[in-house]
Amino acid sequence: MRTSKSFDVRETSNGREIVVLESGQAILRDPSLNKGTAFPIDERQAFDIEGYFPPHVSTLDEQLARTYASYTEVAKDAPRETIALHKYQFLRALQDRNETLFYAFLAKHTEEVLPIVYTPTVGDAIKAFSRIFRTPRGLTFSPANIPRVAKILEHHPLDDVRMIVATDSSAILGIGDQGYGGIGICIGKLALYTVGGLAPYHALPASLDVGTDRKDLRDDPVYLGLREPRLRGEPYFALLDQFVNAIKERFPRAIVQWEDLSKDTAFDVLARYRKVLPSFNDDVQGTGAVTLAGLLTAAKLRGVSIKDDTYVIHGAGAGGAGVAWAIVEGLVKEGLSREEANARVLVLDSKGLLTHDRPMEDYKKTFAQPGSRYASWKLAGKIPTLHETIEQGKATVLIGLSGQRGAFDDAAVALVGRNAPRPVVFPLSNPTSSCEAIPADVYRVLGARGFVATGSPFAPVVLDTGEVRAIGQGNNAFIFPGLGLGACLVEATEITDAMVLAASYALVEYTTRKHGAAGLVYPPVRELREVSLHVAARVAKEALDSGVAKRTELPRDLPALEELAKKSAYVPEYLPLRRA
Repeated sequence: MRTSKSFDVRETSNGREIVVLESGQAILRDPSLNKGTAFPIDERQAFDIEGYFPPHVSTLDEQLARTYASYTEVAKDAPRETIALHKYQFLRALQDRNETLFYAFLAKHTEEVLPIVYTPTVGDAIKAFSRIFRTPRGLTFSPANIPRVAKILEHHPLDDVRMIVATDSSAILGIGDQGYGGIGICIGKLALYTVGGLAPYHALPASLDVGTDRKDLRDDPVYLGLREPRLRGEPYFALLDQFVNAIKERFPRAIVQWEDLSKDTAFDVLARYRKVLPSFNDDVQGTGAVTLAGLLTAAKLRGVSIKDDTYVIHGAGAGGAGVAWAIVEGLVKEGLSREEANARVLVLDSKGLLTHDRPMEDYKKTFAQPGSRYASWKLAGKIPTLHETIEQGKATVLIGLSGQRGAFDDAAVALVGRNAPRPVVFPLSNPTSSCEAIPADVYRVLGARGFVATGSPFAPVVLDTGEVRAIGQGNNAFIFPGLGLGACLVEATEITDAMVLAASYALVEYTTRKHGAAGLVYPPVRELREVSLHVAARVAKEALDSGVAKRTELPRDLPALEELAKKSAYVPEYLPLRRA
C-alpha cells in the first residue's frame, strides 16, 4: 500500500526500502526522505543531487554526534528563561528538515529532550507559536475551510494515516485557550508516538481552529489563527461532524486522540464519536490510566491494596474526572462495590467537595457525595474545603489536578500525613508552574515515609537522612503511545474502557518487574519505547479478547503479540532509496 503520494515503503528480501515516486531535488525538500550528508554516493547520482553535499558520506551516528554538539550550544548565552524555547525551535527545524535524524536524536536522548518537545517547554512554544512559526506541519480546519475538508484530505500527501492527534486548543496544559497555537501539542504528542514505535508517515497532527475567546490573541497583529470568538453548541459540533466523517472516508484505519479540549466539551466529544470511529481523550482516559498505575505501584511498595486507601482529588476538570473514574474502576476490580468505591474517592472543584446538594455540570455528578458521607464532619461553611476533606475524610492519598500552583500547602500535606503511616501525594498539574506542590516541600513535611510523583519532571530530592528519592513522573506518555499503538496493531473499531484499563495495568506490571526493587512509582522516561511496546501488546490482546479488533487472524498469546509489536515498530534509520 502506498504510504505517501511521493514514496512507498516496501519489504524486500534484504529488508525494507523506499521507492521514491518523485524525482531529483524534491527529495531534499521532503523531510521523510532527506538524509542530508548521509546520502550515499549511488543515491546522490541516481537522484541528481551529487555535488550538493561534501564528499564525506556521514553515518547516522556521526550526524547524531554533530547534532548533539549543536544542540548543546543552542542559545548558550541567551537568558536562562529563553534557552529551552530556542532548543525547541532547533528541534522543530530539524524535524522539518530530516525526520529520520530528528527521531533518532529523540530516541537517543529521550530523557534530556522530552521536556523540550513536550511538557513543560511545549507550553511556552504554544504561547509563542504565531511568533515562531516557520514551516507548516499537520492540517488546520476552521469554519473557513471545513466545507472543503474532503478535498483537503484527498490532497494530503500521506495515504495511510493511522493516528491523528486533534485539538481545538481550548484547554492546553495548564495555560488554557491558546487558539491556533495549540497544534504544537499535537506535534509534540505525535513525536512521542514515534519514539514509542509509530512511523511518522502514519501520523497526522490536526488543529480544529474554531476561534478563540481571548481578545488579546484576536487583537495580536502576529496571531495566525481565526480572529473570531469560539464556536460553541451546534455550530461547533457541525464542524466536528464534518471533520470526523471526512477522516473516516479518507483514512479508514485512523484512530483519533482528542487532546486538550475544555471540560465543557471533552466528555461530549468523547461520547459523541467514540463509537463512530476509534478514539479516546488523553486528558480524561490517559490521565486516569497513568495515575491509577502509579497508585497501584505505590500500593505494592507500601504493602497495601488500593482499596485500603481514601483518595482526595483536588481538581474536577477533564483530568480530575478521568482520574476519579479510573480509581473507581480500579477499586471495583479489587473487589469493592461501586458504592463503596465512590465513597472512597472524594473530588473537589474550585468551590470545594462535590456533593449531591450542589449545582454542577453533569459529568461531575457521578463523583458527588451524598450528605451521609460528610454529615458528621465539623465544617466552617456549607461545602467541605480541601483541608476539611483531607482531615475529616481520612484521606491517605492526595492528588492534584487543579492547575493551582501551591494548592497543597504544608498544612494539607501534614493532614494527609496524619492519616497514613506511608501517605501518597501526587501533585500532577502541568506545566511545572502549575504544580500543586514542589516535591522537596512535600518530603520536608512527610520525611522518608512519603510517596511523591508529579506530572512534570523534577530533580531527585535528597532527604535529611541523605537518602536520594527519584521523583516519578506521572506522564501520560507512558500510556497514550502504547494505547494507540495497540489499537493500530489490531485495527480496533473502538477504544474501550477495558483497553484503557489494560494499558494502566500493563504499566504497573512493567514498573514492578523492572523497578520494583528500586522503589520507583513510574519508570524513567528514557524507557518510553520499551514501555510503549509492552503496553501495546496488552492493549492489543484486550481488543482481540473483547471482539473490537478487525485483525482477528492475529495471535492472542502475549509473547506472540509482544513480538509482533516489536517487529511492527518504526525504527529511525535510513532506508535505501530507489527510483520507481
